[in-house]
Amino acid sequence: MYTIILSFFSLLVVSQNEQLAQNYIDKGEFEKAATLYEEFEKKQPNNFYFTQKLVTCLQGLKQFDKVEKLLLSKKDKSNQPLLFVELGYNSQLQKDTNKADTYYKKAIEVVEKQPNYAYQIGQAFEQKSLLAQAYSTYEKAQKNNSSMNFDYQMALLQGQMGNLDVMVVKLLDYAYANVNSTLSVQNQLVFFMQDDAENVFANSLKKELLLRTQKTQDIYWNQFLSWLYINLKEYNKAFIQEKSIYKRNPESFDDIIQLAQICVNENENETAQAIFQFILQNTSDESVLVNANCFLLKNEIETAKSEAYPLIQTKFETVLSQFGNSPYAVELRILAAHFKAFYLNEFENAKALLEETMKMPINIRQQAKVKMELADIFVLNEKFNQAIIYYAQIQNDLPNDEFSHEASMRMAKTSFFKKDFNWAKKQASELKQASTQLIANDAVELFLLISDNAAEDSLQVALQDFSKADLLEYQNKPKDALEAFLEILKKHKGQSIEAGTLYKVAKNYEKLGDFAKAISYYQNILEHNKDGIYIDEALFYSAEIYKNQLNDMEKAKNLYEKVVLEHPDSIYFTEARKQYRQLRGDKQQGI
Repeated sequence: MYTIILSFFSLLVVSQNEQLAQNYIDKGEFEKAATLYEEFEKKQPNNFYFTQKLVTCLQGLKQFDKVEKLLLSKKDKSNQPLLFVELGYNSQLQKDTNKADTYYKKAIEVVEKQPNYAYQIGQAFEQKSLLAQAYSTYEKAQKNNSSMNFDYQMALLQGQMGNLDVMVVKLLDYAYANVNSTLSVQNQLVFFMQDDAENVFANSLKKELLLRTQKTQDIYWNQFLSWLYINLKEYNKAFIQEKSIYKRNPESFDDIIQLAQICVNENENETAQAIFQFILQNTSDESVLVNANCFLLKNEIETAKSEAYPLIQTKFETVLSQFGNSPYAVELRILAAHFKAFYLNEFENAKALLEETMKMPINIRQQAKVKMELADIFVLNEKFNQAIIYYAQIQNDLPNDEFSHEASMRMAKTSFFKKDFNWAKKQASELKQASTQLIANDAVELFLLISDNAAEDSLQVALQDFSKADLLEYQNKPKDALEAFLEILKKHKGQSIEAGTLYKVAKNYEKLGDFAKAISYYQNILEHNKDGIYIDEALFYSAEIYKNQLNDMEKAKNLYEKVVLEHPDSIYFTEARKQYRQLRGDKQQGI
């Protein structure tokens, strides 16, 4: 027992000393590190790790002769060919290239005779950035032993040596011959694309893949090309490849569905819509059909004018009659209820549809989604207490879940609509550190809105007016909401409520299609509320209007750039950077 304890403490001391030695190397204190590694090396002379560490320290101290003597003594005892690489590198550090080359050639000659050493010696060359020697090592081994395959390593070395076109061809050949390695190859290609600001490498890869799709009917190359287009965010082109794959292999829709979901997540609604339409025409899978119809209807609602509502309602009725009782139809039924309540003002019909959905055999998360929509509809109908009951049930059903945080945020907003400002402020305060950035951002805005104005106006008149106008906006009444917010600007000019009201006015002008007015109010925020919390919103939404509505790409680009440079913590940062890069054409390095 005593021996075991002693051994344990001895190992612990060695481990601590090793860490200490490495710390000395990291700090450049090579003399201290060398002293420790000399001790390790004496105790374990066959441990090449300690030898290499000691060599590093001695080279750091410029004691090259001592290194050579150490390595030659090791070579005499072990005859390890790896030591030729170390001896050569030691000579190279002294700028004795002839001597270095002599040692490197000896290492490669060993591989010619004994190819099994190739991986060990090739890796040693790579670690010292001796790329040509590493390539020659793998090449010689493969030539002298046909069972060995270093195509992958050799391809990457070509890329590191600047021969990117050669690398692309070799990597694609390797991936095709070793299909299970496709993901590893793609990861390497992504690595090279990361620093490809002008898309030179991506275009070279694209060209090679297009050639391969034309030369052969193998869908492998269409799949690879689709992967590339997705990485380049050229989703419509990826869809073309996926359609081509499906026509030749119509057994699975998985990749097409996955592409549709990517498009939805990236807000590429036009391509997503085209994909879902294609899916509807080519599958009988009920779950896929329901999801496709749900997305298409949701997309149609977001862009429709009121005169189109009856037609949308007819479409809902048709789809619900076909799939309404399906176990996959929960999201569809929630969407139908939302449309009835928020667009057709059919509160009771919407409520009945959701209550009917609750009786279906659905899981706790689906129940929470139905309850959330029920609560939202109660808020819409100004039945705030009933709404709060449902939000509270979600909190109890899914504690510490993001969905629960969302319910808490909506409960805080409901309290605000009730004009229970103290309770709303308390709830918002608790959500300021929510894991979801959007919820945390909304919570901060609500908290500051109440705090700033409550301190200034003890009667909370401005907050009450804002709450009323905010509810009108929630009820999908942009004209009434706009009128109410404009009245606040007149009635409470110069008060703390002004900044938030300017933002709301701009958003409602946007909803009503008056983009010039929206821009003017966003500009007012930028000019007169520079230290406020709505600056990043004003910049981002102004940019969106210039890009999508006014077709002024230069102004849009400048505004996106301001979000990226001046508001790195904004929830709009990621999208702003994406749009900025697209508008500048990705011709520059940096942001």
